[in-house]
Amino acid sequence: MSDTGYGDFEFERRFLARDVPARLLETAPALIVQSYYLADGGYALRVRAQASSVDVPVDLGLDEAALLERFADAVDFCAVTVKGPMAGGTRYEAEREIDAQVGIEMVRRGGARVAKLRHSVWLGDDGWVVDVFAGANAPLVVAEVERGGPVTDLAIPGFCVTEVTEDARFANDALAHAPFGAWADAYAAELAAAGPRFLPGFGHDHRMSGAYDR
Repeated sequence: MSDTGYGDFEFERRFLARDVPARLLETAPALIVQSYYLADGGYALRVRAQASSVDVPVDLGLDEAALLERFADAVDFCAVTVKGPMAGGTRYEAEREIDAQVGIEMVRRGGARVAKLRHSVWLGDDGWVVDVFAGANAPLVVAEVERGGPVTDLAIPGFCVTEVTEDARFANDALAHAPFGAWADAYAAELAAAGPRFLPGFGHDHRMSGAYDR
């Protein structure tokens, strides 16, 4: 639970990313494999298994179950999470840690899965994560910033192509059931036709350039 006064709520903004500078990516990112026992209308019940540090390169062509087995011995954190629908960059989320071996077995036996490498990077005044998806969701890359309160006045890196905060298709629970790989080409055509989109109403956002994008 957050100690910011907002309780079990998260405040985040998410962006489709492309050509993230290699120097921003960790040599030993976290591997996350999560299974969705429920995903309906923005509500989700998720079990996550995480290996906090794995050496790259990792074969992102492996499916989610194979990645879990490949790194099961390195899993050092598991949690059950319940989530509510996203509304304006705010979402109810309550996460509780569980025993790692129990968590691994629940992911093995659970519903639809998502797997990703998570890179953490500090840009400007914010900590970001860059999720590089594997298996059926490759080659999706999503950059996300989260704060203890509403995410306003954000400096957006140039590698963020368009905002997907409120695009339900990019929620992890949605990606577990309708993987990006199956609709990547259609989305690329949609983006080319409509152009990038960044949500209004978040203060004086601006796009970063220069050192962050080289």
